[in-house]
Order: sequence, then structure tokens, then C-alpha cells
Amino acid sequence: QVQLVESGGGLVQAGGSLSLSCVFLGRPFTKYAVGWFRQAPGKEREFVARINRSGDITDYTDSVKGRFTVSRDNAANTAYLQMHSLKPEDTAVYYCAAGVFSTRTDGYDYWGQGTQVTVSS
Repeated sequence: QVQLVESGGGLVQAGGSLSLSCVFLGRPFTKYAVGWFRQAPGKEREFVARINRSGDITDYTDSVKGRFTVSRDNAANTAYLQMHSLKPEDTAVYYCAAGVFSTRTDGYDYWGQGTQVTVSS
């Protein structure tokens, strides 16, 4: 059974930093690209960042470029999202997902439970 377990969310002031982790259990981690998505109240889930299976190709939505960094440690079956210079508009539930290297939610077969990130002004 595949399971993605997220951790690292919380409350931070604008300009601060948070780091999210996503542990992948149950299948070979290297078979999957990882995507990070977020969903704010009343909004659709949106793409944030993605990383390919080997970890040498990354991609970001424009609003987080230069502030967020996606990475993975295949030996530890874990993906990361480092977030800096956080803004109130980054407030959302953040999800990691495993699937193909896509910006679309339907490209991913497995999802984490989500972790709340709240940025106060």
C-alpha cells in the first residue's frame, strides 16, 4: 500500500521560512516524479513545484520562483519543499503527490494528507 506522509507545516510571519517533508512508503520511490500542490480556502488545488524521478529537473509556478526549492533524497524516500520569503498569499494546505512529471493534478496517482501553511502579515 502506497502512503505519502507529510510534515513541516505551521504558522510563520511574512518573510519567514518553512520546510515541508514528504516520505514515500510502499513502492520504489524512484519510479515516481513528485509534485507539490496547494489549496487555499475556496480555491482550486494549484501546482507549486515538481521534480523528476532522478532529481535533476525541477519546475515551479511563477509566483514561487526564486523563493521555493523542491528537492528529493531517493535513498531516504523523501521529497522536500523549502519555502523562503513567505507571503500571506502562500497560505494554503500543501500536498505532495507521486506520479508523472506533470503540473496537472491528474498526473499524480498518490497524494499526501496535506499540511497547513499559514503566513501572517
